[in-house]
Amino acid sequence: MFSNDTRTKLEHIVRGAILEGENDHCTAVRNYLCAGFSTSKTVKRDFERNAIIKKEQAEHLNQYAASNNLWVSGLLDKDLYLTRGGEAEVYFGKDSLNVLKVNDAIYYATWLEFFNSVSIHNLLFPNTAYIFLGFTESDGILKAVMQQPFIIADDQVDLNDVKQLLAFNGFENIKRNDYKNSALGILLEDIHDENVISNKGVLFFIDTVFYTISE
Repeated sequence: MFSNDTRTKLEHIVRGAILEGENDHCTAVRNYLCAGFSTSKTVKRDFERNAIIKKEQAEHLNQYAASNNLWVSGLLDKDLYLTRGGEAEVYFGKDSLNVLKVNDAIYYATWLEFFNSVSIHNLLFPNTAYIFLGFTESDGILKAVMQQPFIIADDQVDLNDVKQLLAFNGFENIKRNDYKNSALGILLEDIHDENVISNKGVLFFIDTVFYTISE
């Protein structure tokens, strides 16, 4: 179960409150967006309307990246390209210990929801926590460059084990591979066997999509 500190931070994220005492770039960007935009709890119902806000947020993030030296270059080696997922291009890290994910946040109506999702992931699954390295842009599309530990699977994932682990932490399986934690006000979607890796009997959640919701 979650510690009191984790639960408090999750509640702050869902409420759209500033996260104090953190100095990583991901939290800093999230806090910057929170200062000017509200966290939506109806984003799943108002995706198209929120998409207008996403464009405005991208303009703010362009300025923020320039002011804070967060435009990145030279990190991605085309020879180390691995695959393209639903929302990210994935590269093997030059250190052979991590992967780099170039994410266009297509699953999220706003950039704030994207950084909320990353922040929630890092709290719940610290063994696969993302490090936000900065932004890049291609064809006029803003993208976030994320680093994540590279995990090697040594066994096939049993989705019943995934369901049990999530249930222990208050997540109800609401349909197929989607889960809801009503107490915290968050949805976790698309948790299939390619988004969770098993290594030495431990489950590693490598791709998650979180949304804040209202009942």
